[in-house]
Amino acid sequence: MINKKQFDLKRFGNGVKSYFSKPANIITIVFLVILVLTVVLPLATLFIGSFRYNTSQEAMMKPGAAEGDWTFDHWKDLLTDKEYDYAKYKLWVPLGKSILMAILACFIAVIFGGVVAWFITRADIPGKKFISTIFVFPYIMPSWSIAMFWENFFKNTAIGGTRGMLQMITGICVPQSWVYGLVPCSICLGLHYAPFAYILIGGILRNMDANLEEAATVLKASRIKILFRVTLPIVAPALISTVLLVFSSSISSFTVPYFLNKDGGFIALSVQLKNLINSGFTKGQGYVMAIILMMFSIAILTLNNWFTGKRKSFTTVTGKSGQVSLVKMGKARIPIAVIMIIVVAFFAIVPLVSFALESMMETMADGTQRLTLDYWFSKELTEGSVKGDTVGILASAIMWKALGRSLALSIIVALFSGTFGVLIGYAVARKRDSRLATLVSNLAFFPYLIPAMSFGAVYLALSYTEGFTWLDGSFVLLALVGAIKFMPFASRTGTSAMMQLSGEIEEAAIMLNVPWWKRMVRVLFPIQKASFISGYLLPFISCMRELSLFVLLTVSHETLLTTLLGEYSRTGLTESANAINLLIIIVVLVIQFVVNKLTGASIDKGVGG
Repeated sequence: MINKKQFDLKRFGNGVKSYFSKPANIITIVFLVILVLTVVLPLATLFIGSFRYNTSQEAMMKPGAAEGDWTFDHWKDLLTDKEYDYAKYKLWVPLGKSILMAILACFIAVIFGGVVAWFITRADIPGKKFISTIFVFPYIMPSWSIAMFWENFFKNTAIGGTRGMLQMITGICVPQSWVYGLVPCSICLGLHYAPFAYILIGGILRNMDANLEEAATVLKASRIKILFRVTLPIVAPALISTVLLVFSSSISSFTVPYFLNKDGGFIALSVQLKNLINSGFTKGQGYVMAIILMMFSIAILTLNNWFTGKRKSFTTVTGKSGQVSLVKMGKARIPIAVIMIIVVAFFAIVPLVSFALESMMETMADGTQRLTLDYWFSKELTEGSVKGDTVGILASAIMWKALGRSLALSIIVALFSGTFGVLIGYAVARKRDSRLATLVSNLAFFPYLIPAMSFGAVYLALSYTEGFTWLDGSFVLLALVGAIKFMPFASRTGTSAMMQLSGEIEEAAIMLNVPWWKRMVRVLFPIQKASFISGYLLPFISCMRELSLFVLLTVSHETLLTTLLGEYSRTGLTESANAINLLIIIVVLVIQFVVNKLTGASIDKGVGG
């Protein structure tokens, strides 16, 4: 006879067996564990590190303290220390500069991207497809590419540099404040994120019911009134999202302030963060600054979610007519199109020409310049060196090793991030009403909220923790950081793709006793192939061009192309730096082009023409 306790145990066992018989449940549990270990644990380690003496050098600053002791000194010194205005110049001044830089970048991105989006979707100008295609180039390229182009174009002999393109063409020498510092950093970041604004705002304008504007026209409202009373309120959610996300990304940007910071005249918060963490005496203060950056990003994106959540009832896409009401530009349509093509091409195509020319420009002893291919092919460069390298980049063993590591790292990151994204997307789509699936989805997206420099600091702190020291400076650490940091892109792509698939498709395969792995490979993946491959492509490209994430984690024997570029730039080998920059961009664009042609997957699907 079976007693009640045995019956309850049997029923519990059957329930557990039934629960784990569903692949979506297994995936949810597995990724909950993975994300707790790779996201929650490192964040906890960083937080703990901000309250401890992490190095013997830090402990030396406090009599009687030892490495590992608890302390509030890092927070107190960084936030309030008035001796020699320490807190002011270490935190508050860089923070103020970063906030102002982010505000200006938001303004430029929204105005530039929004204007282009309006002309592409609402005006009858020619050349829309070409403009739409090349306008996203600055976003595909690393942000520091635009910064390097800016320096190449505006540098001049009046500020102690060599002649840039503007001086060579016109003889004009702009002041140093236009080449380095707050203004150029803001402009470069604004231009980098303008395509992001273009895609968000243009998507809403393209799907907006044209009858809304036509009704206002019938009521004899002026074009200006229609713009401010109809069009702008409709695109307000996209505008707010753009402003907040661009602000969040810009305030934590490292590469642009790093490249456009002459003689330490413009120290942004992210640059200060790197300086603090790289010093054994201030590592804990660096962790505090990383937490402050994360708090900014989390607060901003929470505000974004709150605002867009409140506007969910603002319906703009309905059963509308397919007619698109284009504004007739009349005789101005050709001039406007020409101006847009010139402006867009200047920031999308001219930088590539600039990098090619700068990589071949040699300054002679008498100040004259000549074109040479030595910085690409020479086996005996005599001026300057990086880690003993005295040859052109294509003859450099260091460069080829760095390229190999970058490709290997990007492939590994893409495989893990993309696969994780597909699996998480499957679990979330099949368990969309489950709190556990929602938790996993939110944890998978959380790394996006953490600035790249702060995320690198998170894992740097983990690598110094007992039991994880084997990660310090290893290739495994870079792959782990990259896979987790870029997983949000893949998980959102995978979730969106899986949500579009009806459950009946998989149910039909289940009735035929098709195993789960075969359903994924033979049924679900082929249907959404382009979307899933985009989930692999975006982490690959992002990893190839990333510097901020890896700059704290790389060591001499694990050099990547991006960190090698930074080293060339820091040591004044600008020709070699430009050659490396051009090489990275070419690799990224070629890989995206090939994948797009073979599979249809792409990361630069704009609003079209």
